[in-house]
Amino acid sequence: MDSAPQITPTDDPLVLFQQWFAEAAAREPGLPEAMSLATATRDGRPSVRMVLLKGFATSGFVFYTNTHSRKGREIAENPFGALCLYWKSLSRQVRIEGPFSAVTVAEADAYFDSRPRDSQLAAWASLQSEPLAARATLLERFKAAQARYDGGPVPRPHQWSGYRLRPESIEFWQDISNRLHDRLVYERSADARWQWRRLYP
Repeated sequence: MDSAPQITPTDDPLVLFQQWFAEAAAREPGLPEAMSLATATRDGRPSVRMVLLKGFATSGFVFYTNTHSRKGREIAENPFGALCLYWKSLSRQVRIEGPFSAVTVAEADAYFDSRPRDSQLAAWASLQSEPLAARATLLERFKAAQARYDGGPVPRPHQWSGYRLRPESIEFWQDISNRLHDRLVYERSADARWQWRRLYP
């Protein structure tokens, strides 16, 4: 008889995500908020990279970046994407899919103001995803930003902001021996209610 622990469903997948994220924050070494972000061009050519989850709520999952970067350009072309968080210490994975929207100016300003000063200056120094002939050029741009804002606050560059992915589906995956993993997927219906079902591993 199967005695492996199963995922216990909740009415709201955000409640389950909060439980899992809290456990990951307590047990996962490094960055439990690290997640892969998949975007695609207008014609569907995908790309993926790691970003940091900076907030989540019913409205969606938030991350910040340079909007002129490759990911920003792809989101402008194709406003649908996916996120994946994997916590090795817990043998768990969460996959999230849905459309992107921009965070508000107030949200972007508040988060930028909370960043370490050097990270703020780096946002001015980096032309993210553009060709860089020599690393020395990047360091020179960083020093120039240091000099420009010496003794004063560092304002948020207009091209540095955040995105919110509004989940239309959230899948929870729990590793179980013999490859008999437990998978629970939530899908948002037309009336915004969540429905869940189990999937074969």
